[in-house]
Amino acid sequence: MKPGAQAEQTAARYLQQRGLQLVQANYRCRMGEIDLILREGETLVFAEVRLRGSSDFGGAAASIDARKQAKLIHTAQHYLASLPRIPPCRFDALLLTAADGKSGIEWLKNAFEV
Repeated sequence: MKPGAQAEQTAARYLQQRGLQLVQANYRCRMGEIDLILREGETLVFAEVRLRGSSDFGGAAASIDARKQAKLIHTAQHYLASLPRIPPCRFDALLLTAADGKSGIEWLKNAFEV
């Protein structure tokens, strides 16, 4: 299994252990991809999983720049258009330095505002 796919599985497990329900993994459309879509109560959570082995160039969090945020927002809007009603939503980021999560997972709720 590729490290990115393993990191996404690790992140999904991590969030499910904290009470979130996985709705879909790897949602793709022409605008881009969302790694994980989950529910936390009534809130729909769009989660971006980032794996970075080092903090060079700003680490995992710095890799979610304005361009990446715009792609995530447009992809989420595409997903939301398929729903009968739009629930409260947020964008989270899960930052890993190892794909298996053994060196820890940093969970940034509301990683950026829309």
